[in-house]
Amino acid sequence: MAFLSCLAWLYVAGRLWQDAQTRMILSGLLEKNSGNLPKVLSVEDKLRNLGCIGIGRKIAEAEMDLTKAKSEGYLRGNGTAATGGSDKKKLLAVIGVYTGFGSRLKRNVFRGSWMPRGDALKKLEDKGVVIRFVIGRSANRGDSLDRNIDEENHRTKDFLILESHEEAAEELPSKVKFFFSAAIEAWDAEFYVKVDDNINLDLAGLIEMLEGRRGSQGLYMGCMKSGAVVSEEGQQWYEPEWWKFGDSKTYFRHASGALFILSNNLARYININSASLQSYAHDDISVGSWMMGLNSTYVDDDRLCCGSSRQEKVCSQA
Repeated sequence: MAFLSCLAWLYVAGRLWQDAQTRMILSGLLEKNSGNLPKVLSVEDKLRNLGCIGIGRKIAEAEMDLTKAKSEGYLRGNGTAATGGSDKKKLLAVIGVYTGFGSRLKRNVFRGSWMPRGDALKKLEDKGVVIRFVIGRSANRGDSLDRNIDEENHRTKDFLILESHEEAAEELPSKVKFFFSAAIEAWDAEFYVKVDDNINLDLAGLIEMLEGRRGSQGLYMGCMKSGAVVSEEGQQWYEPEWWKFGDSKTYFRHASGALFILSNNLARYININSASLQSYAHDDISVGSWMMGLNSTYVDDDRLCCGSSRQEKVCSQA
């Protein structure tokens, strides 16, 4: 019995000695490495180690450049691509005459009056003025309405067909977005002119007016007006968004939809931001609302008031 007690004592003493040795070794290691404690990395340090700081800085710079470019009317892609190169002189104007599927007779009347045809139209383009009838596509793509327009355009070559726009009365407010976007992507011009199909133009007078403003930016030109907002559904000119115009129910100042003109950078702005721009019941109200939020210069020129009695006007009711 005494022998077993002795063995147990020796075993316990040995274990205690081993534990003491282990503690001494660990203590020594801790003292040795106390000056090399692992550094706690901040989020910025981790991003730097991963190479993200430089990338983040480049992204921020790119966003600043994009914001600046948008404010100047930047066009996706090369802004000179539409004219075939930077060595070409910018066109003076692109004139878009709204038309519809049932307006063939009106188009023929225009072609026989103020609007050039054939070689004369091409010569006018060489001088810097493009004129096109503007129309969308039928709700039933490829039907006789579309085919008739395609056949007419094949003969006359004077259409700007808006492939993404459905030509319908209820879609008219959105047509202006598609027109300016398609026009500026096809031609690089100083000005873009929207004209209704019941308007005759004094083309020489309009060209002279625009020549005098060549090089101007931020111009919103037209016969400026205002008027009551129609809030009763079913009435002519009904505005579904009437409540946005306040208790007085009056539209802000805007150019008449019969004829208005935008400078290059304003048309580019519409092209870039078309997906997020609010459309109202009328295209002239829509464009006027977009211009209000920009640093645009309103030019109220009564020569652009097509219904006025002024003799020097450049347009008149057809």
